[in-house]
Amino acid sequence: MCTMIVEKVAVNGSGKGVNGWFQLEQASVSYDHPFHAPFEHALNIDFVNESQGLGSRVAVELSAQAARDLVRTILTVLDQAEQGGHLESHR
Repeated sequence: MCTMIVEKVAVNGSGKGVNGWFQLEQASVSYDHPFHAPFEHALNIDFVNESQGLGSRVAVELSAQAARDLVRTILTVLDQAEQGGHLESHR
């Protein structure tokens, strides 16, 4: 039995939902039963702009391995962009 784990984070970016592009304000990251993915549990990410209603949401359900691979890949790309002088450091 797994208890749902949820963390929220403010984000700055854009997402594309059923009504087209919208500004993102928040992401909710959870580990719980997915709605659609064929896994018992999944890492679920909901990118949302709550002030714009239900159409301003992008949902992702990933296997644990896919989530870990995605995190590593994101960090690799950001490190390469920073090393190449294409990304401002915000440390």
